[in-house]
Amino acid sequence: MVVVIEMDYKITTRNETETVEIAQNLESEKFSNMVICLYGDLGSGKTVFSKGFAQALGIDEPVTSPTFNIIKEYTSGEMPLYHMDVYRLDGKVDDLGLEDYFHKNGIVIIEWADTIKDYLPTDRLDIKFKIIDEDSRMLVFIPHGRKYEDICEAIL
Repeated sequence: MVVVIEMDYKITTRNETETVEIAQNLESEKFSNMVICLYGDLGSGKTVFSKGFAQALGIDEPVTSPTFNIIKEYTSGEMPLYHMDVYRLDGKVDDLGLEDYFHKNGIVIIEWADTIKDYLPTDRLDIKFKIIDEDSRMLVFIPHGRKYEDICEAIL
Protein backbone atom coordinates (compact mmCIF):
# COMPACT_ATOMS: atom_id res chain seq x y z
CA MET A 1 0.00 0.00 0.00
CA VAL A 2 1.31 3.44 -0.96
CA VAL A 3 0.41 6.39 1.22
CA VAL A 4 0.57 9.79 -0.43
CA ILE A 5 0.98 12.77 1.85
CA GLU A 6 0.44 16.12 0.19
CA MET A 7 2.24 18.97 1.81
CA ASP A 8 1.38 22.61 1.26
CA TYR A 9 4.01 25.33 1.35
CA LYS A 10 2.83 28.86 2.06
CA ILE A 11 4.53 32.17 1.52
CA THR A 12 3.20 35.71 1.79
CA THR A 13 4.35 38.38 -0.62
CA ARG A 14 3.86 42.04 0.21
CA ASN A 15 4.17 43.47 -3.31
CA GLU A 16 4.61 42.50 -6.97
CA THR A 17 8.41 42.57 -6.65
CA GLU A 18 8.30 39.79 -4.05
CA THR A 19 5.95 37.74 -6.24
CA VAL A 20 8.42 38.13 -9.13
CA GLU A 21 11.28 37.05 -6.85
CA ILE A 22 9.43 33.85 -5.91
CA ALA A 23 8.86 33.12 -9.61
CA GLN A 24 12.54 33.73 -10.33
CA ASN A 25 13.58 31.41 -7.51
CA LEU A 26 11.28 28.73 -8.91
CA GLU A 27 12.71 29.26 -12.41
CA SER A 28 16.20 28.54 -11.06
CA GLU A 29 14.98 24.99 -10.32
CA LYS A 30 13.36 24.47 -13.74
CA PHE A 31 13.46 21.25 -15.72
CA SER A 32 12.21 20.09 -19.08
CA ASN A 33 8.45 19.36 -19.23
CA MET A 34 7.78 21.22 -15.97
CA VAL A 35 4.09 22.07 -15.48
CA ILE A 36 3.01 24.91 -13.19
CA CYS A 37 -0.72 25.42 -12.61
CA LEU A 38 -1.88 28.78 -11.29
CA TYR A 39 -5.15 29.32 -9.43
CA GLY A 40 -6.66 32.51 -8.05
CA ASP A 41 -9.08 35.33 -8.56
CA LEU A 42 -8.66 38.01 -11.18
CA GLY A 43 -5.89 40.37 -10.10
CA SER A 44 -4.36 37.95 -7.61
CA GLY A 45 -0.92 37.85 -9.25
CA LYS A 46 -0.96 34.91 -11.68
CA THR A 47 0.27 36.94 -14.65
CA VAL A 48 2.79 38.86 -12.51
CA PHE A 49 4.21 35.48 -11.48
CA SER A 50 4.31 34.31 -15.11
CA LYS A 51 6.12 37.49 -16.19
CA GLY A 52 8.74 37.03 -13.46
CA PHE A 53 9.31 33.42 -14.45
CA ALA A 54 9.65 34.37 -18.12
CA GLN A 55 12.05 37.19 -17.30
CA ALA A 56 14.27 34.79 -15.34
CA LEU A 57 14.22 32.42 -18.33
CA GLY A 58 15.70 35.23 -20.40
CA ILE A 59 12.60 35.87 -22.48
CA ASP A 60 12.97 39.37 -23.82
CA GLU A 61 9.53 39.89 -25.34
CA PRO A 62 6.59 41.28 -23.34
CA VAL A 63 4.65 38.59 -21.49
CA THR A 64 0.94 39.22 -21.21
CA SER A 65 -1.97 37.07 -20.22
CA PRO A 66 -2.91 34.99 -23.28
CA THR A 67 -6.63 35.37 -22.60
CA PHE A 68 -7.68 35.65 -26.23
CA ASN A 69 -4.92 33.51 -27.75
CA ILE A 70 -5.26 30.82 -25.06
CA ILE A 71 -1.61 29.75 -25.60
CA LYS A 72 1.42 31.96 -26.18
CA GLU A 73 4.71 30.33 -27.05
CA TYR A 74 7.92 32.08 -26.05
CA THR A 75 11.07 30.56 -27.50
CA SER A 76 13.67 33.32 -27.00
CA GLY A 77 14.76 32.14 -23.53
CA GLU A 78 16.82 29.28 -22.12
CA MET A 79 13.89 26.92 -22.67
CA PRO A 80 10.57 27.29 -24.45
CA LEU A 81 7.77 28.66 -22.28
CA TYR A 82 4.18 27.77 -23.10
CA HIS A 83 1.96 30.25 -21.26
CA MET A 84 -1.72 29.34 -21.20
CA ASP A 85 -4.83 31.12 -20.03
CA VAL A 86 -7.62 28.58 -20.14
CA TYR A 87 -10.30 30.66 -18.42
CA ARG A 88 -12.48 30.93 -21.53
CA LEU A 89 -12.26 27.23 -22.46
CA ASP A 90 -14.87 26.11 -19.94
CA GLY A 91 -13.25 22.67 -19.79
CA LYS A 92 -13.31 22.11 -23.58
CA VAL A 93 -9.73 21.33 -24.58
CA ASP A 94 -10.19 18.50 -27.08
CA ASP A 95 -8.98 20.45 -30.13
CA LEU A 96 -6.18 22.27 -28.32
CA GLY A 97 -3.54 19.52 -28.23
CA LEU A 98 -2.93 20.36 -24.60
CA GLU A 99 -1.22 17.08 -23.73
CA ASP A 100 1.34 17.70 -26.50
CA TYR A 101 2.59 20.79 -24.66
CA PHE A 102 3.36 18.70 -21.58
CA HIS A 103 5.99 16.81 -23.62
CA LYS A 104 7.55 19.54 -25.80
CA ASN A 105 10.69 19.86 -23.64
CA GLY A 106 9.69 23.26 -22.36
CA ILE A 107 7.86 24.69 -19.39
CA VAL A 108 4.09 25.04 -19.23
CA ILE A 109 2.44 27.67 -17.05
CA ILE A 110 -1.35 27.45 -16.96
CA GLU A 111 -3.48 30.28 -15.57
CA TRP A 112 -6.98 29.32 -14.39
CA ALA A 113 -5.92 25.64 -14.34
CA ASP A 114 -8.97 24.70 -12.26
CA THR A 115 -11.11 25.01 -15.41
CA ILE A 116 -9.30 22.03 -17.01
CA LYS A 117 -8.39 19.97 -13.94
CA ASP A 118 -9.32 16.67 -15.62
CA TYR A 119 -6.68 17.27 -18.30
CA LEU A 120 -3.76 18.19 -16.06
CA PRO A 121 -0.82 15.81 -15.67
CA THR A 122 -0.50 13.88 -12.43
CA ASP A 123 2.93 15.36 -11.71
CA ARG A 124 2.79 19.16 -11.54
CA LEU A 125 3.08 22.14 -9.22
CA ASP A 126 -0.13 23.90 -8.21
CA ILE A 127 0.15 27.44 -6.90
CA LYS A 128 -2.91 29.08 -5.37
CA PHE A 129 -2.91 32.88 -5.13
CA LYS A 130 -5.01 34.37 -2.34
CA ILE A 131 -5.55 38.12 -2.08
CA ILE A 132 -4.86 39.38 1.45
CA ASP A 133 -5.10 43.10 0.73
CA GLU A 134 -4.34 45.52 -2.10
CA ASP A 135 -0.64 44.60 -2.21
CA SER A 136 -0.23 41.34 -0.26
CA ARG A 137 -0.82 37.82 -1.49
CA MET A 138 -0.55 34.40 0.05
CA LEU A 139 0.89 31.84 -2.34
CA VAL A 140 0.14 28.23 -1.50
CA PHE A 141 2.39 25.74 -3.29
CA ILE A 142 1.02 22.20 -3.65
CA PRO A 143 3.53 19.83 -5.25
CA HIS A 144 2.33 16.70 -7.02
CA GLY A 145 5.29 14.36 -7.53
CA ARG A 146 8.77 14.05 -6.07
CA LYS A 147 10.47 16.56 -8.39
CA TYR A 148 8.01 19.24 -7.38
CA GLU A 149 8.32 18.38 -3.68
CA ASP A 150 12.10 18.76 -3.99
CA ILE A 151 11.70 22.14 -5.66
CA CYS A 152 9.40 23.40 -2.90
CA GLU A 153 11.87 22.20 -0.27
CA ALA A 154 14.70 23.97 -2.09
CA ILE A 155 13.09 27.37 -2.60
CA LEU A 156 10.58 27.80 0.21
